Amino acid sequence: MQNQGTYNTGSIAVPAPFEEIFSHFYFAENNTDQAATHTLLPSYQTMMAFSFGAPIVLTTREKDELVMDTCLVAGPIKQAFNYTLSPGASLLVANFKDDAFSRFFGSAAFAQNFSTHPDTLLQDDCFTVLWKELCHIPATQDRVNHLLAFCQPYLRNRHPIVEQIAGFYDHSLSTIKEISEKNQLSERSVQMHHKKHFGYSAKEIARYHRFLKAIEMIGASTGSDRKVDWFDIIEGCGYYDQSQLIHDFKHYLHLSPTQYLKFQQSICRQRD
Repeated sequence: MQNQGTYNTGSIAVPAPFEEIFSHFYFAENNTDQAATHTLLPSYQTMMAFSFGAPIVLTTREKDELVMDTCLVAGPIKQAFNYTLSPGASLLVANFKDDAFSRFFGSAAFAQNFSTHPDTLLQDDCFTVLWKELCHIPATQDRVNHLLAFCQPYLRNRHPIVEQIAGFYDHSLSTIKEISEKNQLSERSVQMHHKKHFGYSAKEIARYHRFLKAIEMIGASTGSDRKVDWFDIIEGCGYYDQSQLIHDFKHYLHLSPTQYLKFQQSICRQRD
């Protein structure tokens, strides 16, 4: 049941049989009389989003706007963007892990643009059919269950090389080099598998992991009220210099490190 006058949001855990496929499901409902704008941070995941009720507007950092009134596939999400829920809008998002979206719908799913309408991915109109079915299901958990049942028949087995890529967790080593040597393949061949099935290159995800480590180190400092030592972060995360760190913050969040720090400290103070 919706709570009138409130903005409801939260995550729904993924059932065990689907933990390799989805990281989580996210929902938001704007039952207020004011539009609500939030920022989606980069995750390098592909998302399948459904809009119910009033339209939802997505805005890139270039100020391009896309109105979502049914369903949308976007990703992998490599940069932050804003989304605005009008009064009466409801959002449900399925976040695919690693190569999961490719296993469902093929490598053609990954587009170079900010987002792709499902109609361009498949010859039939199954996404819109799914959206229509979800519209008749009032409870969010029931919608998630219906979505899982819908997706299951499409899932294909993982490619053996992709299985190794997904299970490679040592960020101090080169994923491409290690797997190419193990399988006696060229590095170019492994790189092509990575890009085709994940929607991004090994170099891109390595840069993202380096940035996440910087965010974690900043969070540790703000959480303990210690002054952030930027040079420790540069050295600890493997940045060449301060300008490279600044470039990554602007690339992923459209903020400088100092702006992000002030924002993070403000959040911490509000929670105290």
